Amino acid sequence: MAPVPLCPAEAIPLRAEPFVDIAEAEDFIRLHHAEHPEAGPVEDRLARVRAEIAATGTYRHTPEELTFGARVAWRNSARCIGRLYWRSLKVRDLRDLRDPKEIADECVEHLRLATNGGKIRPVITVFAPDEPGAKGPRIHNEQLIRYAGYVGADGGVLGDRRNAELTAEAVARGWRPPPKRGPFDVLPLIVSRAGYDTTMVELPRDAVLEVTLRHPELPWLADLGLRWHAVPAISNMRLRIGGVDYPAAPFNGWYMGTEIGARNFADTDRYDLLPYLARRMRLDTSSVRTLWKDRVLVELNRAVLYSFAADGVTITDHHTESDRFLTHVQREEAAGRSCPADWSWIVPPISGGATSVFHRYYSKEELLPNFFPAGTTGVCPMIN
Repeated sequence: MAPVPLCPAEAIPLRAEPFVDIAEAEDFIRLHHAEHPEAGPVEDRLARVRAEIAATGTYRHTPEELTFGARVAWRNSARCIGRLYWRSLKVRDLRDLRDPKEIADECVEHLRLATNGGKIRPVITVFAPDEPGAKGPRIHNEQLIRYAGYVGADGGVLGDRRNAELTAEAVARGWRPPPKRGPFDVLPLIVSRAGYDTTMVELPRDAVLEVTLRHPELPWLADLGLRWHAVPAISNMRLRIGGVDYPAAPFNGWYMGTEIGARNFADTDRYDLLPYLARRMRLDTSSVRTLWKDRVLVELNRAVLYSFAADGVTITDHHTESDRFLTHVQREEAAGRSCPADWSWIVPPISGGATSVFHRYYSKEELLPNFFPAGTTGVCPMIN
């Protein structure tokens, strides 16, 4: 009698140590089946996952599991106020790509899909996971779109101070800044993977939609040439689903105005524009008690919202999004789920006490799946 063929799990020697946490994998599979009964008997899928982990140290998510896991990771992100829309996330499954150049090119396509002519769509593109003996790709940029920060001889910075190190890396790798450097020069995308040459790709203009700032009552602001990109695609976070880490999984929603007007342009380690704008507005800056910073912040945020709306580009304000977040909390609680939130991130950086999210506490439980900074186990800090 011919021997019975071995299944793949039996044909591969057992590993001494699993690469993924089996309990975490099982918890995720049970969660997926609990929220998607049409997926079939959970024990059948658990048996296959256990066998795959025993044989290889890890397992491969089905496309349905990947989509669910990515959406739930957004649902669980304690520092994101925009989670009401988690079910709308478009998940692009590109786990089989290996070459960093192909990965970089698909990041460009991600931006085109997300931009959608200004009607921004939430999108995540998931590339290969870390596996036994094979690390997944890494995207060096914090976001797919970043503005250069040029450090001068005097220590001053032209552009975004946050990106000075990334700018230096790009230049060291051969990037040539424009002949006339400016404060909003778009940096190339840098992607690396073990066993391949690191790739650096310039973002084409059709993949980077930008909005030029102007103000409904301060015409001189338009002359400053301030602008910001429309899609906030975070790209250096680790997506963790059922014990499997995806180190390159760029994702985006759309901007809340304060991310640009109260952080990117205002923070002292970014563009630090408040003192300059206060002088242009002829405000009394002799003391913080004149509230000159507060007045500039309000007008700068008005300019952001006004400009995006005038250009037909999706954006939300902090009052509307606060109310929508509480709607999300109510829906999660009605579904019997916890809704963790980091109060210091959920409360907007201006007019916090005037928003609905200010007047309550939130669960601090850390849930999985989730997004994490590369190389850590902490909750993802959202980057503006």
